[in-house]
Amino acid sequence: MKQRIVTGVIAGIVFLTLLILGGYSYAALIVLLAIVGYGEYVRMNGYSAHKITAAIGLVATLLLAVPWSSFGIPLLEKLDTAALIWIAMLALLFITVASKNAVTIDKAAVLLLGIVYMGFGFHYMIETRLPEHGLFWTMLVFVCIWATDSGAYFVGSLIGKHPLWPQISPKKSIEGALGGIVISVVAACVFAWSQPELLTFGRAVGFGVLIGIVGQIGDLIQSAYKRVKGIKDTGAILPGHGGVLDRVDSWLIVFPFLHVFGLLS
Repeated sequence: MKQRIVTGVIAGIVFLTLLILGGYSYAALIVLLAIVGYGEYVRMNGYSAHKITAAIGLVATLLLAVPWSSFGIPLLEKLDTAALIWIAMLALLFITVASKNAVTIDKAAVLLLGIVYMGFGFHYMIETRLPEHGLFWTMLVFVCIWATDSGAYFVGSLIGKHPLWPQISPKKSIEGALGGIVISVVAACVFAWSQPELLTFGRAVGFGVLIGIVGQIGDLIQSAYKRVKGIKDTGAILPGHGGVLDRVDSWLIVFPFLHVFGLLS
């Protein structure tokens, strides 16, 4: 427990410092998380990180993750997302042919899924921070996610009796899930109170509920994946906390969800 707390405090300080700084500092941190996270994804699926297929996946993930137009890099600022995904798919499918099925279409599909899953997730973590009030909105999303996690854990520990989804995550309870949503709403309302010109209380409640629900779905997605693979953690880079994907599972779903449905612009 002590190791977990120390790691959490140090990682939290570093993360929040770079988030507040924004710009290239925060973007570099997210890119680093994307690199480590994709490596974990490759290994948890039993592939070698040094294979050409994994390299293609990593390059495509990073190209998708960074909002190049916002950083004004001439060669990449007009990069088309749909075209990038299609080219990555073509490259992976070509390798299935060139390798005479040593790399199967199933492997190619899993790597392409990872590109979309992490590419979009990390992309919108950076994208949300870029506008004038980006720090406010990014902090709102992160704090609501963390509030959901903490609320679900403590409420579930205290009064949790009814399993939420025992086949996927036996320790999670319905009471904990509801408690996490309530705490997420409270956190969002604090943001509305602090900056009423940016966020009304009515909208804050909506954000709190959505982030509370979608964040827990993201958590369950990763739990389901790890259960299929028979592993407890995706990695060991964070002592006491597991891997990067163990920490960002909710982030990877919440940020794209809010943007895709036009809730953050």
